[in-house]
Amino acid sequence: MTETTFAVEGMTCQHCVKSVTEEVSALDGVTAVQVDLASGALTITSTGDLDPADVRAAVDEAGYQLTA
Repeated sequence: MTETTFAVEGMTCQHCVKSVTEEVSALDGVTAVQVDLASGALTITSTGDLDPADVRAAVDEAGYQLTA
């Protein structure tokens, strides 16, 4: 298992957290998603390395942005 953390900006409520979680969970290989609303941290557990472009696209689809 691989754990990767990203920073997401623009989330303000639990609906935001739910949207990001749903989109990122749909990526191939993702086994768990944890979002910390206060810090904007998105921690993804997966069966292997994830392509950051895929994560960025999923977060964009949810209506938010990865920082950096």
